[in-house]
Amino acid sequence: MKPGLPTAMERPHFIGIGGAGMSGIAKILAQRGARVAGSDARDSETAEALRAHGATVHIGHAAGHLAPESTCVVVSSAIRADNPELARAAELGIPVVHRSDALAALMDGLRPIAVAGTHGKTTTTSMLAVSLSALGLDPSYAIGGDLDAPGSNAHHGEGDIFVAEADESDRSFHKYAPQVAIILNAELDHHANYASMDEIYESFETFVGKIVPGGTLVVAQGQAGAAEIARRVAGREGLHVVTYGEAEDADVRITKITPRGLTSEVTVLLDGRPLTFTVSVPGRHYAHNAVAALAAGVALGIPAHNLASALGKYTGVKRRLQLKGEAAGVQVIDSYAHHPTEMTADLEAIRGAAGDSRILVVFQPHLFSRTQELGTEMGQSLALADASVVLDIYPAREDPVPGVTSEIIIAAARAAGADVTPEHDKTTRTPSPT
Repeated sequence: MKPGLPTAMERPHFIGIGGAGMSGIAKILAQRGARVAGSDARDSETAEALRAHGATVHIGHAAGHLAPESTCVVVSSAIRADNPELARAAELGIPVVHRSDALAALMDGLRPIAVAGTHGKTTTTSMLAVSLSALGLDPSYAIGGDLDAPGSNAHHGEGDIFVAEADESDRSFHKYAPQVAIILNAELDHHANYASMDEIYESFETFVGKIVPGGTLVVAQGQAGAAEIARRVAGREGLHVVTYGEAEDADVRITKITPRGLTSEVTVLLDGRPLTFTVSVPGRHYAHNAVAALAAGVALGIPAHNLASALGKYTGVKRRLQLKGEAAGVQVIDSYAHHPTEMTADLEAIRGAAGDSRILVVFQPHLFSRTQELGTEMGQSLALADASVVLDIYPAREDPVPGVTSEIIIAAARAAGADVTPEHDKTTRTPSPT
């Protein structure tokens, strides 16, 4: 199946083309035959992968990078209003399109699965992409992280399924009209855009309202935020709700999770029948992600036993408990976890797989606003490690906030009894006893 290329997307220009979300859309458009161009602050393997698909990628932002014949300029919420290419687009009268609208256009005419939640979106989307591909269904997909190589975060497939990570951070997931939607969890995050849990709930309710009539919502039964959303949308006409989790009344009930080193074996009860499969990443939260993916695939009519077997072929996504290497008996694992719930889940998973080995963490907080609101909880999460080093805050799209530094996390970690050192502390320290 080859969906048509929207006219406005025939010659798109992406500002920030190397970003996780932007690069995926750019790749799919290039694979569909668009003449893709864009710019990014720095060169990268992702930029090089896009060039291999025929895209023109400029390094740095300048008005001259935008070709007058561009049919649209694609931006994310991270692009500031004073960007020179954005100003040039206004001068030339070139339409500006948010990346969520571009992604929604790519889904048109297909059967979309949209994966939402505060945590686990990238992993669950990846599980679906890998397993559906293993079944020969050749889905299109757009993921917020690379599967196995730079640029592997997206694909234009010949099948009729489109799997997309649905980002709630700026409410852009309101643009999608999925046939199946997953809500993994809901917690307060993205504090620059949401002031309370009520705002979070309202945003997710709007997302659920975009599911096509007769579509399915797959929702976690055991997570308080997701359960509250399910309660709020219960009884909506034309909406089929499927719950999953360890509760006895879950529609897809997890009856057993057996850790096996850096993998798990999961047994679920589906339509009264047990089904056991392997998840090739450790931790209960990843097992739950896999069951959400299973329920979503079944909602699209894919046989459960086939999908369960295919889910075992998922081996992880970059920066989600990714084993980077091993030397002298020491394993180095990379995790993108930046919310306390994610940090705790990943550290518990590693602790379960590590046995008596020491766990040493190097942690860089992500965003000033998140650190301001959740820094204490981040520090408490680090108490699960044997020792930690905390780096300065990575600002991403934010400006510094007076008084908000990594010291918030360090103080909380020490109060919780953690052995933690600031990045700038260059003194020689005696390692803690094993």
